[in-house]
Amino acid sequence: MNYPIPENEAERINTLRGYGILDTHPEERFDDLTRLAASICGTPSSFISLVDEDRQWFKSKTGIELCQTSRADAICAHAIMSPEVFVLPDASQDPRFASNPLVLGEPFVRFYAGAPLTAPNGHHLGALCVIDRVPRQLRPDQLEGLRILSRQVMAQVILGKNLNDLKSALNQRDQLEQDMEKLILDLQDASAMIQTLKDLLPICRSCKKVRDDRGYWERVEAYVANATSISATSSICPDCLEGRFGDMRIVEAKA
Repeated sequence: MNYPIPENEAERINTLRGYGILDTHPEERFDDLTRLAASICGTPSSFISLVDEDRQWFKSKTGIELCQTSRADAICAHAIMSPEVFVLPDASQDPRFASNPLVLGEPFVRFYAGAPLTAPNGHHLGALCVIDRVPRQLRPDQLEGLRILSRQVMAQVILGKNLNDLKSALNQRDQLEQDMEKLILDLQDASAMIQTLKDLLPICRSCKKVRDDRGYWERVEAYVANATSISATSSICPDCLEGRFGDMRIVEAKA
């Protein structure tokens, strides 16, 4: 069976997928709306249908066992073509649907009414539908009730996306806070290491000069005088005295 394709179908599919609702678990907030639609319209069955590339998938349903059908068999594929409620008083008498498997077999659709689910950008993502096994019509107040409920379904779809976006943003914030805490710890460790390195005194192995913070080499006496309030004086330790003048002292003693 052929079915119509909306203009800008690619954008419509992108909009539908952007809400992240396809193939999600049943939710009471949607089930309440399908039950209310069936009650208002006096039908045994109602469902929320979302139409993707090749199927219609039911987010919520009451009175039917199906979870999805092919798009070729979906009456909702026709319902999304108009902003108005799409009504079939008797699908078995309509040439477009008389041979439809859903008309000839379960759920034996005769009456169908579907109010499109319209996203803020104008794309119709699916429909809130009521069906019956016998031909019938809806009163104007029932049609208006179906329109109102379809807007509430779309409001719930948008709310779900906003909640998911908020959760994602909060998770990202938590991750950023964890990353920041780790960065602070790393910076503290690096600062401690730099301080340790600053506390080390670079001394030349050969001449014993000291390198200051500017990178200049100077004698120990000058470094101590510049870095502290201590004035350094020259002297010689006993070991150096022995090492340098020991032999001379022995000679002098013999003389």
